[in-house]
Amino acid sequence: MDRLYGVFSFMFDEDKAFTFTKLDFWLFFLAVMVVFSLLHKNKLARSIFLALASFYFYFKSSGLFVILLLFTVLFNYFMGEAIHRADSKQGKKWVIAISTIVNVSFLGFFKYAYFFTDSFNEMFHTRFEAFNIFAQMANGFAGQEYFVDKILLPVGVSFFTFQSISYVVDIYREEIKPVRNIFDYAFFVTFFPQLVAGPIVRARDFIPQIYEPYQLDKNEASWAIIQIVKGLIKKLIFADFIAYHFIDMVVDDPTRYPGFVSVLAMWGYSLQIYGDFSGYTDIAIGISRLMGFRLLENFNSPYKATSVADFWRRWHKSLGSWLRDYLYIPLGGNRSGGTGTFIATFVIFVFLIFITQWYSLIFIYVGLMALYGIITLMLPQFKKTIYRDMNLLITMVIGGLWHGASTNFVMWGTMNGVALILYNHWKKISPYEKSTGFLAHFWKILLVFNFITFTRIWFRMETEEGPMIMLDQIWNHFNLSWALFVDVLKNFQAVFWIMLIGYIIHWLPDSVKVLYERAFRWLPMPVQAVSVAIMVFFIYQATIGVSKPFVYFQF
Repeated sequence: MDRLYGVFSFMFDEDKAFTFTKLDFWLFFLAVMVVFSLLHKNKLARSIFLALASFYFYFKSSGLFVILLLFTVLFNYFMGEAIHRADSKQGKKWVIAISTIVNVSFLGFFKYAYFFTDSFNEMFHTRFEAFNIFAQMANGFAGQEYFVDKILLPVGVSFFTFQSISYVVDIYREEIKPVRNIFDYAFFVTFFPQLVAGPIVRARDFIPQIYEPYQLDKNEASWAIIQIVKGLIKKLIFADFIAYHFIDMVVDDPTRYPGFVSVLAMWGYSLQIYGDFSGYTDIAIGISRLMGFRLLENFNSPYKATSVADFWRRWHKSLGSWLRDYLYIPLGGNRSGGTGTFIATFVIFVFLIFITQWYSLIFIYVGLMALYGIITLMLPQFKKTIYRDMNLLITMVIGGLWHGASTNFVMWGTMNGVALILYNHWKKISPYEKSTGFLAHFWKILLVFNFITFTRIWFRMETEEGPMIMLDQIWNHFNLSWALFVDVLKNFQAVFWIMLIGYIIHWLPDSVKVLYERAFRWLPMPVQAVSVAIMVFFIYQATIGVSKPFVYFQF
């Protein structure tokens, strides 16, 4: 009874926040499905109920930040209406400008206030302090200290902000029409399976489903259950278990271990973050399908990628397509550029100087601009190529910053941007680009996987000094010997077996994975239910006490 009271009481407990790996969430989901089964034929009632349930879910996940979510819904709904009703193109541009500025400002305040303040203080030797102006206003209005002055990051703010921006922009581009009422829009933005960690849902993909009748047959239900179980296995075993028993210990203090152990830990981290994030989206997609809604695939075996470009077509596909359609292409994409490209490039270099204090970047920027001028004068045909490279770098740096307010994320995004640029030039002269031979294919996958794993040193380490500490340990204290290697394997035997199994499953041909999905669908529903119950029982027994928050909750 205490657990039921905790699930359905209007009280927020950070330690009992709703997540897919906790029983509290599944009790909530069961209650939602019971009510949903009674309302699903009435589309308006369905939207109202699911919107309210999603607001409640967010409250149980993030507390009073539900007010921010409510503001985002109301503001962007009326912005979409204003753009649709505006008579002139200029009027529409004013509305889209206001909408973008407000959305980005809120995202910037909650996510980057401390980051920019600290960087400014370091560069100009000032002592400014970031503070939560909204909390102070609320406390002044209430007359008591109800709200914490510290700026806290709302769970999922990057996801629902990007989703809201895409809705308004798509109306401006006349790709979609506004929803019929505010309840449908609230349902679209807040739909709880994907609210806090994606995938980022595009209005043109999801909104038409709101007006379709509910449909779910046995095959689709079986497929949805497979996604949920698969997601739990990825999260609890291939992510949390190896993180708890190995990766976190090494990454938190790499100097305690020989350098080769850091390499093993980062190989493990690549599996962990894939299992963690793709596990979440698998569960979100499965839950959504049980409710009659389809979310697009967010991962496609990314470690099978044969190039950096191929990797980013397979990894976090919803963010990649968002950045492509709302940033890369508006900048000019791979065809053109203009004032916006140069302004954005200049801002990025200033920003990099600002946060890194590497003043030599000024000379690099001046040199690159001079080189651009010379090339375009002597070889005008390369103008589009240069624009493409600049637009790619801008997109990836901003993509890195989207992930977090730190120098490490900016460096991570920059390295991936530079790699994409180099690949675009290399593929034109590479003798292996179109090779289908096993050795060439194996080598390309190995190279890409290790490059992505290398850049994740900056993604994983929490301090600015962390990446250099780990790299120094790898470079100067590798200390690999057969006896020491065997000793490490013995001490972390269970972890390495799970890593090996995880990567083997990942690299299996898709045709093999389809076979076990078909086999499960073929089973009668009672047998499926018993099979799932047994699998879930053993999953939780094997991972008891090691559950960790989803990595992408912090983004």
